[in-house]
Amino acid sequence: MRGRRWQEPVTLAAAASVVVVCAGVPLAALAAAGVGGRAVALLSSPATWSLLAWSIATSATVTVVALVIGVPLGVLLGRTDVAGRRVALLIHAFSTFVPPFLLALGWFHLLGRDGLVGGDATSRLLFAPTGDIVVQGLAFAPIVTVLTVLGVDAIDPSLEDAARLIARPDRVAIRILLPIAWPGIALAALVVFALAFSELGVPTFLRVRAYPAAVFARLGGVSYAPGEAFVLVLPQLAVALALLWLERRVGGRRAVSVLGLRRDRAPLRLGRSRLPLTVACWSVVLLGALPIVSLALRARGASWGELGSWVGASAGNGLVDAAIAATAITACGIVLGRGLARGQRVARAIDGLGVLAFVTAAGALGAGLIAAWSRPATQVVYASSAIVIIGYIARYGVLGVRPIAIAIARGSADLEAAAEITGAGYLRRLMRIVIPIHARAIAAAWLLALVFCLRDLDTAVLYYPPGGETLPVRIFTLEANGRPATVAALAMLQVAITAAVLALGLVVLRRRRST
Repeated sequence: MRGRRWQEPVTLAAAASVVVVCAGVPLAALAAAGVGGRAVALLSSPATWSLLAWSIATSATVTVVALVIGVPLGVLLGRTDVAGRRVALLIHAFSTFVPPFLLALGWFHLLGRDGLVGGDATSRLLFAPTGDIVVQGLAFAPIVTVLTVLGVDAIDPSLEDAARLIARPDRVAIRILLPIAWPGIALAALVVFALAFSELGVPTFLRVRAYPAAVFARLGGVSYAPGEAFVLVLPQLAVALALLWLERRVGGRRAVSVLGLRRDRAPLRLGRSRLPLTVACWSVVLLGALPIVSLALRARGASWGELGSWVGASAGNGLVDAAIAATAITACGIVLGRGLARGQRVARAIDGLGVLAFVTAAGALGAGLIAAWSRPATQVVYASSAIVIIGYIARYGVLGVRPIAIAIARGSADLEAAAEITGAGYLRRLMRIVIPIHARAIAAAWLLALVFCLRDLDTAVLYYPPGGETLPVRIFTLEANGRPATVAALAMLQVAITAAVLALGLVVLRRRRST
């Protein structure tokens, strides 16, 4: 046993090094980037701070919209007897894995001037800040819904049962479920704000000003000015640090220990309110699905025989890059997630770095990746799909750590302790106990990382190599000049790929649960 004591620190250091190289180095490169006087002058410009304040206010409003939609829906679909609640939750959650830019495109084909039910009035509302907020709010509301469902599922049944004896279902939800589930709801608010603050595709498509567009214009536009871009992302980093501080205050370890404690119990019965609340829930769910239906109807006019030439290698690029990144994220997540569940300081510090990279605006993270890897000595990485994979690991690494940490925190450490007493080393315990017991959670973490990488646009669009664009990037670059029906068909291909991946993953997870 003495000869194997190196296994845990070395394995933990290796996993931590991957996260540090992928996420920490780009953030450090931003701080060390040299910029000229003209770039620094941008920080003293009132226009810069006005645009930043506008984006923060917009993101906050999007978060409020998502909370107003997602929290009631999460309580109703998670703990009541709403008809078809599991199917409704699946349909509602699916839009989380579709790039928001594609949902905006679907709303355009529905409400635009030449849309299915559109006209001048609906087009003006859509191509305005109000349209941007509503589109993003509907796109991100499922995140709030799902985390609210997990939060209300984690409540001690005895508290709920005692309340149900003397109170109506609405009072049980307001006085018991929501107060105890607040860490999950607060975490959802932080995630939505971070995603909205990073969103590039929706405001760009709807012609609404946004801070990420200013960064993109200097890195991916005609006027290439990396020094100005690096200066512009400094306020975004400040916002990210504030979000990390909030995450540690409102969630932290409590979110890890609470969100996973699910228990099967009877739903709250709504009585006479069941029918109207069922109609309300399904109305919101179907409203979120309307843009996908609109894309499908618009794609009917596409020439499917020519679709392959428009797709090129983008679909394959996206799947391969996402699969490699998800595998690396999950491998690191097993080691770091176990460490986080066991309270190891190194794992907690790396988890904080992962959270910081996730809440950092995609443009800021992309600028850091360019600063770190766009060098003669690292062209073999920067000029290949490896840079896209590194970006995925940096942005979504926390999606591997947190779900696995939650699963391990739910279980008992006694089996590992018993194996350690009998002489099993760290790697043997990891391979023979931790991974088999938590295989379903590990597979779910891999699937979650995969679909988030597949939907990514904001990060990869800044630095994808020639010929290495993914399908969302391909659609984004073709939207302005491509035939609407062809672009809609490409969007439906992205939706179909995502649906197929999720369906296959859910089948595998279901089979593992049955065995």
